[in-house]
Amino acid sequence: MTTAPWRDPALPAAARVDDLLSRMTLEEKAAQLYGVWVGAATDGDGVAPHQHDMTVEYSDEAWAELITRGLGQLTRSFGTAPVDPALGAQALARAQRRITEAGRFGIPAVAHEECLAGFTAWQATAYPVPLAWGATWDPPLVEEMARRIGADLRSAGVHQGLAPVLDVVRDPRWGRVEETIGEDPYLVGTVGTAYVRGLESAGVVATLKHFAGYASSAGARNLAPVRAGTREFADVTLPPFEMALREGGARSVMAAYTERDGVPASADPELLTGLLREEWGFSGTVVADYFGIGFLQTLHRVAGTPAEAAHAALEAGIDVELPSLKCYGDPLVDAVRSGEIPEDLVDRAARRVLLQKCELGLLDEDWTPEPAGTVELDSTGNRILARRMAEESVVLLDNPDGLLPLAPDTRIAVIGPRAADALAMLGCYSFPSHVLTHHPGVPTGIEIPTVLDALRTELPDAKVTFAPGCDVTDPDTSGFEEAVARTAEADVCVAVLGDRAGLFGRGTSGEGCDATDLALPGAQGELLDALVATGVPVVLVLLTGRPYALGRWHGRLGAVVQAFFPGEEGGPAVAGVLSGRVNPSGRLPVSVPQVPGGQPWTYLQPPLGLAGEVSNLDPTPLYAFGHGRSYTTFAWEDGTGGAEPAEIGTDGTYDVSVTVRNTGDREGAEVVQLYLHDPVASVTRPDVRLVGYQRVRLAPGEAARVLFRFHTDLSAFTDRSGRRVVEPGALELRLAASSADVRHTAHLTLTGPVRVLGPDRRLRCETEVTDAG
Repeated sequence: MTTAPWRDPALPAAARVDDLLSRMTLEEKAAQLYGVWVGAATDGDGVAPHQHDMTVEYSDEAWAELITRGLGQLTRSFGTAPVDPALGAQALARAQRRITEAGRFGIPAVAHEECLAGFTAWQATAYPVPLAWGATWDPPLVEEMARRIGADLRSAGVHQGLAPVLDVVRDPRWGRVEETIGEDPYLVGTVGTAYVRGLESAGVVATLKHFAGYASSAGARNLAPVRAGTREFADVTLPPFEMALREGGARSVMAAYTERDGVPASADPELLTGLLREEWGFSGTVVADYFGIGFLQTLHRVAGTPAEAAHAALEAGIDVELPSLKCYGDPLVDAVRSGEIPEDLVDRAARRVLLQKCELGLLDEDWTPEPAGTVELDSTGNRILARRMAEESVVLLDNPDGLLPLAPDTRIAVIGPRAADALAMLGCYSFPSHVLTHHPGVPTGIEIPTVLDALRTELPDAKVTFAPGCDVTDPDTSGFEEAVARTAEADVCVAVLGDRAGLFGRGTSGEGCDATDLALPGAQGELLDALVATGVPVVLVLLTGRPYALGRWHGRLGAVVQAFFPGEEGGPAVAGVLSGRVNPSGRLPVSVPQVPGGQPWTYLQPPLGLAGEVSNLDPTPLYAFGHGRSYTTFAWEDGTGGAEPAEIGTDGTYDVSVTVRNTGDREGAEVVQLYLHDPVASVTRPDVRLVGYQRVRLAPGEAARVLFRFHTDLSAFTDRSGRRVVEPGALELRLAASSADVRHTAHLTLTGPVRVLGPDRRLRCETEVTDAG
């Protein structure tokens, strides 16, 4: 029998929470506003910034005393140390039982985990990193992957996933580029929204991060101040978050570490309350990035004490302190008791937290922490999907003379430090790279074929030899001699180069692993020079977390294949592209530069950001955003457009379409991209920007008509007064195979008054694909 209104599932959630709050002490309400990280390392070699000096260790007695108040969240029960998933689920259930039995109200904690490239747990599927999701240009596939990740999280007792990252790449030297989806807000928004839908459909709370501006840090340094101006912030940084909230239904947002124009995001009420809640209507929870509230005191120095940091964060709108209590515990309670902090700020945050717990069923009397079934985190279905994700994400950058696919019986010298290393497939938030490096001797827990092993399996009749040549970062060149000798004996060399994912300087890509320039790490560039000098055709395979400058070798390589940390099935996916079993269909989510230094660049540039007479430096990329080749050919026929512009109102729509035909002899996928060019505007605009795309798979000879229903809302931008407007005047809609490869252009003239848009603006270009015979 229900004993109190807050336990009654027949009542509205708001009424239940109001009843519960009325019964709670200040200490009990504050306890709902923080997480606890049991077992986190404090030795200076952690997985979060300043973990060594911000983490609190709890004795069993202290833990028992702490949970008598209740607890908001449990931090990373699976992602802190290797634990068998089934045993981990049982341990989490025991911890939840202990929490519910200790507190007066028996409220369990929300258990959260990282899930950036799959559930960050031992023996869980390691999917491709988000930059590879962007390379697929396939939101439905990303949604399916996220649904599987969510189901695995729920099976283990986890309620909240700290993903996706919706930061838009602004400088590819930034270490966390691998965690992003790309350099365009429309691509990031649509793919990220698909991930959110998938995770939320499994009943897991998706957490958008990092809100907002984190990727615009000065000099690409992790946590450095953000220099983004008002229009860049509004038109590049924010749209993916808005889309993922409005269309994806994300129920949580993580505040960024960084500050913009002197105001840290974690202490910015205009951002976390004014924009997020009042303008966008968000009603979920805002959580701190790990130690982000404490950093208001220690790193930003906008607070003098933990209580002042708590006050600033609560007032801004952060509901939950993660990963462990530093400011929202006793310092907050004492400050409220003394009158320094209004108790209604605590009530506001506690209400949001408890409403979400109510949605998750954690306030129901029949809630149980025990897993409903078996916990299997790397199922056959997962691996099949991981393989498909990897295969769709591999980008064939160049194949000028048709060297690929490789002949089945050829002599192949596989060279390079990434060829025989399973970790070459994984990003910094995969469990083996993120956690297992701190536990030497513990097996990986999942099967990860290397490129070398996969190529030998893929081409059993080929004669394959191997030499590493060099290390990823060590400048030692003593291995070049053997690498050159193996290459000289072969018909073709496959050079497998790239990054080692890590954290805080322990890798060449990943959180805190920022780059001074975009040259290949270590001696790998010199190794590639030596291999090319043999005269044997070289296929360059890159396994990286960011783009690297390749202009030095342009025209000297037989083929170039780019894979962005493609996950546990990445080796077979790359080998499949090399053999021809897989017809490559990935497209670049980031531009690939010509030269390594001096020009951090994305394609979203106004005229003076492009090549011109005013500078001797040419920032034009070697391979443009959206670029990718195939083993088949496509004809683009009957594209909408003409010499005379069509007239539509500033609130109108226009259909632009093209027929794409597979004119080759094998099945393949083309990605039709729609770009907007605004010749004259009241503020400078990017020369082109993506406003729509559609991936189309076609059999030989098959054709499809791809239609984009462009609405003028998609031409909107932030004007000088800070309003989002649609202006009258000329526009061009460009149907293209990349941002630099335009196939058809439609000219428009928008007529009527300047139109100011509200929060109900259209965010997406609807597409239709029909059979064209």
